[in-house]
Amino acid sequence: MSAATINPNEAAHFGALAADWWDPHGSSAMLHKLNPVRLSYIRDQIDAHWHVDARERYPLGGRSAIDVGCGAGLLAEPLARMGAKVTGVDAAPENIAAAKDHAAGQGLSIAYHAGELAALAASTFDLVTSMEVVEHVTDPAAFVAELAARLAPGGLMILSTPNRTALSKLLLVEAAERIGAVPRGTHDWGQFLKPEELTEMLEGVGLQVIDRTGLSPSPAKGFKLGGSEALNYLVAARWPA
Repeated sequence: MSAATINPNEAAHFGALAADWWDPHGSSAMLHKLNPVRLSYIRDQIDAHWHVDARERYPLGGRSAIDVGCGAGLLAEPLARMGAKVTGVDAAPENIAAAKDHAAGQGLSIAYHAGELAALAASTFDLVTSMEVVEHVTDPAAFVAELAARLAPGGLMILSTPNRTALSKLLLVEAAERIGAVPRGTHDWGQFLKPEELTEMLEGVGLQVIDRTGLSPSPAKGFKLGGSEALNYLVAARWPA
């Protein structure tokens, strides 16, 4: 993320949570519940985009991936296990330190970088992901443009973000922060993007949105794909064929 899009207050907020990022019962517990559902969507999109057999253990073998706003590596590590050569970027140095330490403990080789996406050497990636990040930057359109600049021809981009609805304000901001489900100050409802707004940004940089699905609470599983987009949604995009 460039200096034009990094919000120092947001970086400091998430950096302060780095120490227990990998604790499924800690301040990032909600992310641990979200991650399996997001991974399921990402795997489905990978299989569809590159015509990979669903039984393939390493669907990203021989491909490169970058997770922007990677936190302490909750998504970067599964991407590496899928066979990708993974780069992770985050605005908070504390998160990158935690990510490096955890990856080393897992025997995973992931190239982690703290600071600006623009500071990385000019390169593109087959898979570009950014989960729950675009709502935390100062200029979402500029941020989307930076992500697009890193997407290789024939590549796949997957984003997730909360929707700006009355329901998300009630449940994700007011209720979730009040009961401690997410740390207080995590969300600014005014920064949430409606699906059509994010789609316009993606199309504005020349990308084609190929899929979108809701991500909603499930009494049985915690979260589920499909159905309502009122709280959160995922988007897949690519360069036009």
